[in-house]
Amino acid sequence: MNTKYLHQITCPADLRRCNAAELEELAEAIREFIVNTVHQTGGHLGSNLGVVELTMALHLVFDSPRDIILWDTGHQTYVHKMLTGRTEHFATLRQPGGLSGYPSQQESAHDWIENSHASTALSYAHGLATAQQAAGGERRRVIAVVGDGSLTGGMAFEGLNNIGHSGCDVTIVLNDNGRSYAPTVSRLSESLLRVRMDPRYVRSDNQLRKALHNIPWVGDLAGRTLGATKAAVREMVESRTLFDELGISYFGPFDGHDLSKLEKVLRRVANLSGPCLVHVLTQKGRGYAPAENDSIKNMHDTSYAKPGSYTEAFTNALIKEAESRPELVAITAAMPDSTGLLPFAERFPERCFDVGIAEQHAVAAAAGMAMGGLRPVVAIYSTFLTRAIDQVNLDVGMHSQPVVFCLDRAGITGDDGASHHGVLDMVLLTKVPNMTVLAPSSYQELQQMLHDALEITTGPVALRWAKTAAATVSIEQVGCGLAGRKVRQGSDVCLLSVGKMLESTQQAADQLEAEGVSSTVWDVRCVKPLDAEMLANAAAHKVVVTVEDGWREGGAGSGVADRLALSNGAEPMPVIRVLGIPNQYIPHGKPDQILADCGLDAAGIASAVRQALSA
Repeated sequence: MNTKYLHQITCPADLRRCNAAELEELAEAIREFIVNTVHQTGGHLGSNLGVVELTMALHLVFDSPRDIILWDTGHQTYVHKMLTGRTEHFATLRQPGGLSGYPSQQESAHDWIENSHASTALSYAHGLATAQQAAGGERRRVIAVVGDGSLTGGMAFEGLNNIGHSGCDVTIVLNDNGRSYAPTVSRLSESLLRVRMDPRYVRSDNQLRKALHNIPWVGDLAGRTLGATKAAVREMVESRTLFDELGISYFGPFDGHDLSKLEKVLRRVANLSGPCLVHVLTQKGRGYAPAENDSIKNMHDTSYAKPGSYTEAFTNALIKEAESRPELVAITAAMPDSTGLLPFAERFPERCFDVGIAEQHAVAAAAGMAMGGLRPVVAIYSTFLTRAIDQVNLDVGMHSQPVVFCLDRAGITGDDGASHHGVLDMVLLTKVPNMTVLAPSSYQELQQMLHDALEITTGPVALRWAKTAAATVSIEQVGCGLAGRKVRQGSDVCLLSVGKMLESTQQAADQLEAEGVSSTVWDVRCVKPLDAEMLANAAAHKVVVTVEDGWREGGAGSGVADRLALSNGAEPMPVIRVLGIPNQYIPHGKPDQILADCGLDAAGIASAVRQALSA
């Protein structure tokens, strides 16, 4: 790999000293560097390969961090990180203590927002542009880079509406590769496809130059009104686009891999008053054949459902249940592959719905499907469901609709960091009236729980499971219904374990047994409603310790403590310790190490028991 120019770029100003040939060579080196790095560290590959020239053009034209460049979503910022002085640290990408896979304010002043959830940048842009135009504002330019997949989220449309209505100075760059995680699902995407294919819409660089040069005051925009700018630009528009209707001047589409043209276009729109949108066509996975030929997700990332994972268990169980339940349907929010729904979609294409990056809509639509007699299963990451908690509570819960929420990546997920840890689901879902919350501890438990969840017709059910490998157990080690499962009986301490934490809890019990401490261990299984028999057994011990991989404040263990306090009567209360994730943002790292740092490995659990016994 020729890294001659790559390692000379320590800030965007260095980029501007390169000639055209050097920039072309730099783009090639960046792609090769990203491929080599991501194969070592894991991460988002296809999305970053697709924005090499676009990112270079942005930094050639705009003066970051003086100019505010916002990325929606942040997983496409590897090139941005490299051009802002972080190339030498890329071997640490997504490694403990290393570079984040997303923008990070702690890493660089060039990273304004630490976003990994989609459809948010336009709202940030509206707010920042408003602040720049306010009295005392610094008049910085605001640029929002938004993917067509992000525009399937309702929040993005709210941002567009307010940007257009306010007339604030925002340059929107629409990075259109026809995909989100999977192929983009929306009428907007179909509309953009027509724009790409219809020659009436194709405004080349020459057309744009001609239209702008015909305006006598181009180059001296001071004092000109937003209306005049729009009127001039409108001369070259034969058909109004959605963006025009919202009050946002539209330019494009342009080839997102033609660096020279992109630079010229961005320079010409940079100083226009009011909001404008530059439509750029890119290819996800550009320049790397395995990514270009990956029809599922263009190697969006390097993670796949592994054999023996909870996700695989869900996939197999869902198909099995669907074969005997014709009313069962599945819903995903732009992630059919990573949530395990692709095999289901292939088997039952008419019963699988990808709604795009629209979690709130997914949940409310599931409520409607259930009202109409279907049995919707919403497959979604834990961290993304929390975007739709209002719909879970009021649209599903308050209407007692039997929607089944299947939450992948619950608990500590690891490499993607604070925004992706699924630590809020139990805190929130256990507060929804009539909600049942299940947490499988093994491959087989998940399959049993999905069946049991579909037998419940009086209200919603949530199953939550980890990204890590699932334990494989015999039929005797699988519970049933909403009851907890007693794993072992002891006399000194009762350990109540939630989901995947059972393995570490059992190891802690073994350590304590060697020290003469006798432990009862329960697999809680049903976090809500809690098993009365399990609680009664726990109350008979001197010490009760709960173990979960969600936030400890307000989670499963807090529920156990409350129930024991209410039901204990005149009996002496056991000493209760609630172990879980502290109420803070946890950076990226390896899941086992993060759990150990939180005192949730076998050693930490055993230590908590010793301290409680000596209290």
